[in-house]
Order: sequence, then C-alpha cells, then structure tokens
Amino acid sequence: MTKEVKRKIYIGLFILLGILLGLLLHGFIELWYIKGLLNDFPKYSLGYSWGQWFLIHKIFSAITFIGGALFGYFQGRYWWRLVYEQKRFDPFFRKLRKFLYR
Repeated sequence: MTKEVKRKIYIGLFILLGILLGLLLHGFIELWYIKGLLNDFPKYSLGYSWGQWFLIHKIFSAITFIGGALFGYFQGRYWWRLVYEQKRFDPFFRKLRKFLYR
C-alpha cells in the first residue's frame, strides 16, 4: 500500500470520526432542548410551531454533519502531518513498542 493511499484512508477515517462526534453533539443538544420543549412548550418554543422545529432539526442535522466532516478532514490532515511527516511522536511510539513487545 502506498503512502498516498494510507494518507487517504487515514483522513477518511478521521472524517468518519468527525461525523460521529457531530452526531453525538447533535443528539445531546436535541435531547436537552426537546426535554425543555416537552416540559414547557410556550416558554422554550421561541414562538415556533412543531413543524418549524422539525425544519430547524433538519437544518441543524445538516450543519452538524457538514461541520463534523470538515472537523474530521482538518484534524486528519493535521495529525497526518504531525505523526507521519514531522514524526513528532516517534520517540513516544518507540517507547510504547518496547513496552508492549518486551
């Protein structure tokens, strides 16, 4: 496997991680806010109807999905450069390898 293929897989997996983190964030925020809506709808609805809240949900879902993918992409590029190009973590990995394979 070439270095370029490894890089693409590495960044792709970071994008997947970013999407998963975005979905978790989205879920926690929605659970918290829906709890408020169910307890006191007039107070927490901000004047929106349930239909409008469903539209807000769809928009927020798209934003967290795209945001998570972008976050994962930029983190993947950053950590690839740090670990594989600059080899900043090489001493750490050597010590870890010695510890694991005694």
